[in-house]
Amino acid sequence: MRGLEIYPFFTIDQAWPNWLIFTLLAVDMIIRIVALGWIPHNRRPSVALGWLLAIFLIPYAGILAFLLLGSAKLPKRRRDKQRLVNDIFRDQTDDQAIIGDTAHMSEPLSTAAQLNYDLGALPMTHGNSFELHTDNHACMEAMADRIDAATSFVHFEFYIVAIDDTTRRLFESLLAAHERGVEVRILIDHLGSLGYPGYSELVKRLDSSGVAWRRALPIRPWRGEYQRPDLRNHRKILIVDADVAFTGSQNIIDRSYNKRRNRRKGFQWMDLSLKCTGPVVDELDAVFVTDWYSETGELFDEPSQGELRAPQNGGIQAQVVPSGPGFEDENNLRLFNHLIYNANRSVVVCSPYFVPDESLMHALTTEARSGVDVRLYVGETSDHWVTQRAQQSYYADLVRAGVRIFLYHAPTVLHSKFLMIDDEVSIIGSSNMDERSFAMNMEVTMFIVDKEFTQRMYELEAQRYAPNSVELDADEWSERPLLHKYVENVARLTSSLL
Repeated sequence: MRGLEIYPFFTIDQAWPNWLIFTLLAVDMIIRIVALGWIPHNRRPSVALGWLLAIFLIPYAGILAFLLLGSAKLPKRRRDKQRLVNDIFRDQTDDQAIIGDTAHMSEPLSTAAQLNYDLGALPMTHGNSFELHTDNHACMEAMADRIDAATSFVHFEFYIVAIDDTTRRLFESLLAAHERGVEVRILIDHLGSLGYPGYSELVKRLDSSGVAWRRALPIRPWRGEYQRPDLRNHRKILIVDADVAFTGSQNIIDRSYNKRRNRRKGFQWMDLSLKCTGPVVDELDAVFVTDWYSETGELFDEPSQGELRAPQNGGIQAQVVPSGPGFEDENNLRLFNHLIYNANRSVVVCSPYFVPDESLMHALTTEARSGVDVRLYVGETSDHWVTQRAQQSYYADLVRAGVRIFLYHAPTVLHSKFLMIDDEVSIIGSSNMDERSFAMNMEVTMFIVDKEFTQRMYELEAQRYAPNSVELDADEWSERPLLHKYVENVARLTSSLL
């Protein structure tokens, strides 16, 4: 007998002691048995099956990966801080899900606002206004202009941030505001920005300036800073003097993202952002306050922390919806599904990374089969190869149900994230339509209820997105090479863990 066969592809030489062989076998079996009852706890079946597959195929490596990456929640101390701040916000708004007149609101919209309030603690308010920004660089110039006029404070929170020729003026404005006595606080996601050209220079500039700044969700175990490394702060927020805020999909970096590969391929990121005024500015600042508290332990007193300044009617109705692993539920996914299921005429989705869970897939295909016009905009190209292949594995099922898929022409990297429902609901924010944005990323979403604004969004679709896209041909798609289908299906297996 030459060796003991453990797996078809792996044998242990008989020279190994019998006790060691049987110990390894026993540990292997224990891992599998425990995993069957442990992994599915409070996880979606698709996510649990993904982890179980990894553990059953490669038990030791699989269980190690699960211990490092398996919890899609931030540490309990951070979630406790989120709950504490939520209670403060509810006290400040007298536990009202909608502030002001509600007589004109349909039941699905009022229940959506109640859902968001129950999950995220921020109410729907009147008195807001929004300006759309479709050009990344022009938007950063507008941010810099507003920071130059700041007199009280500036709060800056973004996922990917770097100094380059495009962003330099914005950072000069931030540091100049700090030097003239404006309270500037900066949060930058650590792993999101690490490695991009211009990030190291930025760190040196911020450290030498004395401005208050922190890495969000830092991974520096030598300093005692560690949590699951793929839980990230993906939010994009700028607040100035509690009067104006910016939010949306764009990061603070050149639209090429400064990498040689991107420039060689001609990649240019296309985003959609909002300039906001009204009570939602206070709500966006509340999200920043929470994240700053989570990273620093500091709850500071700003004007926006007082009673929410919300009129009883007039202006645009809107609500800020924070989500992510600091919450117990997937706030953004619940809102998306609720609104899609209540659509009567049209649903328009734009997402650079569309890897839906079963509930979202069912919502979209159910509405399409019910006669609702469902349109999905995704990129013809992407900067994430595996995610792109996983995304493509859903196309056939979607078009079979009647969903129309539009591919935005390469080499533009479609990075806008929005959802439109019928003629009065628009959603714009940082959240993609994938498991990562639903469970692993800290996101922020703007829920807008207004016919005039939603009409502007439909006009933007007609003028900017539809003319630069080609509709997926179902017959042509079904004829793609068998190898492509195979790769897509393999990538799909990992979609619950991406």
